[in-house]
Amino acid sequence: MLLDADDSQLVLVDYQTRLMPVIFENELVIANAVRLARMAAIMQVPVWATEQMPDKLGPSVAAVQAAIEAAGGRTLAKAHFSAMADGLGEWLRPPARKPTQGDQVRGNARSLPKHMQRPQPEEEEGPNTIIIAGCEAHVCLLQTALDLLEEEFEVWVVTDACSSRSERNRDAAFDR
Repeated sequence: MLLDADDSQLVLVDYQTRLMPVIFENELVIANAVRLARMAAIMQVPVWATEQMPDKLGPSVAAVQAAIEAAGGRTLAKAHFSAMADGLGEWLRPPARKPTQGDQVRGNARSLPKHMQRPQPEEEEGPNTIIIAGCEAHVCLLQTALDLLEEEFEVWVVTDACSSRSERNRDAAFDR
């Protein structure tokens, strides 16, 4: 199955300066995250990043932060394992636009014959496909992905841009 760039968003989870040195295969994981962000920028896919307690774990590593900024992305500081608990969902699905005067149906729609009723405007939802990668795979990445699924997003995990402190923890997340 091919992904549609117009229906996709990229979420990069917690590639932080004090966390990445202890992450299994950290250099490869960072390089792949940067590639993802650069490709997203080329394809005009929105890019979002998260930072778990940045006052303790530091900001995103420089290469990832530069790629996020080059893509026009934003970074969400969070305190929970799942970024959805800290408002990522509002970034991924902005509030539906309010109907304008031209959108409103005049009269009681139930009293009008069907051929005279104006079609109701469809609610504008943002892209529904989330491409996600990050650290630690078995904690923040997993919890965010599970909450995205709960909110009925289609979630794709880019495993070669994900890791944890140990290979075992990373693989446990992938198995789930």
